[in-house]
Amino acid sequence: MSEQNEMPIEIDVATVNEMQKRQEAFLLLDVREQNEYDIAKIEGSVLLPMSELRLRLEELEPHQNSRIVVHCHHGGRSMQVTHALRERGYDKAQNMAGGIDAWSLQVDSSLARY
Repeated sequence: MSEQNEMPIEIDVATVNEMQKRQEAFLLLDVREQNEYDIAKIEGSVLLPMSELRLRLEELEPHQNSRIVVHCHHGGRSMQVTHALRERGYDKAQNMAGGIDAWSLQVDSSLARY
């Protein structure tokens, strides 16, 4: 892959929000657990818990060449998943820094914090 196509490993919540507003094509992947997703979720996100990733990885194959923004609660699990995806050829996977907690603080204050 050429240098200019290399995506930064992290992206901030404001940029993700702008991408949504511009209706850019990307997968917003939530890797938290179902009970966390039930408390708060970002509109348009797809839940695939980190604990199920190995079993359900094939579900992401249609997105292998697309931008995938991975998020969790604070950014730790999603960074692990981002690294795992990149190791498997998902070169456009990015971690949303700060997770849904940062999203609730900076983008959508109506989301429950936990």
